[in-house]
Amino acid sequence: MKIAVLGTGMVGDIIGSKLIELGHIVMMGSRTAGNEKAAAFVSKHPHGKASAGTFADAAAFGEIVFNCTKGMESINILKSTGENNLNGKILVDISNPLDFSQGMPPTLSVCNTNSLAEEIQKTFPGMKVVKTLHTMWCGLMVNPAMLKDGDHNAFMSGNDADAKKQVALILKSFGWIEKNIIDLGDIKTARGTEMILPLWLSIMGTTNSGAFNIKIIS
Repeated sequence: MKIAVLGTGMVGDIIGSKLIELGHIVMMGSRTAGNEKAAAFVSKHPHGKASAGTFADAAAFGEIVFNCTKGMESINILKSTGENNLNGKILVDISNPLDFSQGMPPTLSVCNTNSLAEEIQKTFPGMKVVKTLHTMWCGLMVNPAMLKDGDHNAFMSGNDADAKKQVALILKSFGWIEKNIIDLGDIKTARGTEMILPLWLSIMGTTNSGAFNIKIIS
């Protein structure tokens, strides 16, 4: 499958690399076609499985799009891709609305009665937004087995049931156990999972480690 990864940071690199390992063809998108981090991503994945371009290039290329950009910039970046390049496609949204303008710790730019995922879906009604994987360190996103044999949870929110099924297949290819992928419901449920981030950052700050996750026990 042709997959676009928007964002050249650690999350984009790890997600893109795992997708290539699984046999997908990945284009990494950035603001400029000559982005150094995107070029480095391509150079470490030979045999034509990786390429790089602008955000618009990547969005046009991908059958599915992963949003790994900074949450405060996500909507403007998605607008820059051209709406026609996004219409009808699944957007796997891994971003978080973290506002660092007042320093550390960051606050949430949107919360309680709204979420970044909802704003993205509202701005791009022709796209199928699925919010997932944003509640954990990026190493666990693609390798859940590194912690408790993968027996912990990933959450999904989105309005389109078929889109969530397709994203769940990708998560299972990453190693997620089916029973541990929890479909919370429509895109509004992303409000709760995005608000996990302040707690997550507090735990990371206390433990000096991001290698932890949530497990639902009932």
